[in-house]
Amino acid sequence: MGKGGMSHGESKDGEGENMAAWLLGVNTLKIQPFKLPALGPHDVRVRMKAVGICGSDVHYLKTMRCAHFVVKEPMVIGHECAGIIEEVGSEVKTLVPGDRVALEPGISCWRCNLCKEGRYNLCPEMKFFATPPVHGSLANQVVHPADLCFKLPENVSLEEGAMCEPLSVGVHACRRANIGPETNVLVMGAGPIGLVTMLAARAFGAPRIVIVDVDGHRLSVAKDLGADEIVKVSTNIQVCDYVFGSFTFSYWKTLYAWLA
Repeated sequence: MGKGGMSHGESKDGEGENMAAWLLGVNTLKIQPFKLPALGPHDVRVRMKAVGICGSDVHYLKTMRCAHFVVKEPMVIGHECAGIIEEVGSEVKTLVPGDRVALEPGISCWRCNLCKEGRYNLCPEMKFFATPPVHGSLANQVVHPADLCFKLPENVSLEEGAMCEPLSVGVHACRRANIGPETNVLVMGAGPIGLVTMLAARAFGAPRIVIVDVDGHRLSVAKDLGADEIVKVSTNIQVCDYVFGSFTFSYWKTLYAWLA
């Protein structure tokens, strides 16, 4: 899928059509055939078992765009995913059929300086699942580079494997903010990304974590997951000014997480 595909056709070896969730227009999804690309020597074919729904998928569904990425033609959605290896290319030595894997959804060029420095997420030629015009992974099967499929430990479920991608956002934020045992943390937003950022901060050793949101239910979930303090703010700017003015945040390391 990340290597491309077409909207119709039979999958190989007479296995029947590979089906996918296609975004056809505003609030319009349809399950229809998706032809897999040929399996290259360094690729694997993966049967999808778990695919998360990201905020970007919702944006595309509701508006056909996310920031400056615009859906101009039918597109398969989904990028948070895990599955089971069905077939491996001739040069793949690290994976075998039956392996459970989480997929890195971004295919970089592997040639530019950013890629060679290990900062492949910033590659200017990035091809990312479900980012126009690249198709996503909400399908029966996908073809993907073996190097971007990571074997899951036995104690990690496929559903948890699909959450590796959003979890990586929280891990990256904690690394950027140098979170450690002496760092108190404020997380702005208790949506899915805010929650995994909170969990990552705790794993990094943060002794006190406060999370802020406008939604009481989200805050209750954050509290259940281990937030030390929760703060519900109003959408009224004057009230927000008062609430934030009653705290001293000068000593806090701040992690910004979108309300998703």
